[in-house]
Amino acid sequence: MERYTFIADEADMDLRLDVFLSDEFDDLSRSMIQKLILERNVLVNEKTVNKNYRLKAKDIVSVTIPKPKILEILPKDIPLDIIFEDDDIIVVNKPQNMVVHPAAGHLDDTLVNALLFHCGNNLSGINGVLRPGIVHRIDRDTSGVLVAAKNNSAHHSLAVQLAEHSMKRVYNAIVYNNFKEDFGVVDKPIGRHPIDRKKMAVTEKGSKRAVTHYKVLKRMGKFNLIELRLETGRTHQIRVHMAYIGHPLLGDFVYGPKNRPFELQGQVLHAGVLGFIHPSTKEYMEFESPLPEYFKRLIEILERV
Repeated sequence: MERYTFIADEADMDLRLDVFLSDEFDDLSRSMIQKLILERNVLVNEKTVNKNYRLKAKDIVSVTIPKPKILEILPKDIPLDIIFEDDDIIVVNKPQNMVVHPAAGHLDDTLVNALLFHCGNNLSGINGVLRPGIVHRIDRDTSGVLVAAKNNSAHHSLAVQLAEHSMKRVYNAIVYNNFKEDFGVVDKPIGRHPIDRKKMAVTEKGSKRAVTHYKVLKRMGKFNLIELRLETGRTHQIRVHMAYIGHPLLGDFVYGPKNRPFELQGQVLHAGVLGFIHPSTKEYMEFESPLPEYFKRLIEILERV
């Protein structure tokens, strides 16, 4: 349990309580702050108030953040499409609409649940009980190749390669709007969106360098099939960079148009190639995942339009 105390000053006068606390806690969402207020974990001058309370100068705001509940992550017999496996690593082809690790709303249907069932205790523990074996992740609606570590030594080796940007990661995507050129690079920093904290954005504030290389493979009316190579690996990097340059991913309802063409479940993005140095043999290995059927059918449809 953590406790924090803030004193409102003249600049905070008439500011809503939840807005004030959102500015004080960068790592808490507005909905989480409102939940804390609703559950009486926020007091103003030792009294409970609602989220709409308007601050006065010298108000004393006390916040109690309860300890998070410890979740028990259980193995589950979920089929895995295994590309490669040995004593150090397991490389899988993750389908679209599968979450990588447990989170709110997804506690027993994730890749981690499946890995626990298949590998038992033979997964690295560096990322804690919620993410055993997970070295890197891809979004729920992104399909493709992903590697997990079966011991801490392998995990460390792979994590170093990720940090040094030496791991090869190549994606395919379908995006809106024709490119004027066939090749390009987006070198723009990515950080948390300044307003919507659930989103990422190209921003100079609290950001890290992000570099995405792209190549046009096929032009299909107002859509382009492209190949993307990640030089860095920021959250939502491809989706944010492509939207930033005017080519949002087809089916990306967060960073692109809100309509749902072709009954898509999410962004049309596939992790097709993953290459790295094996943690034990020190040999370069490269794995490929073919485009999923929905992706190939969509290309056929767009080629006819």
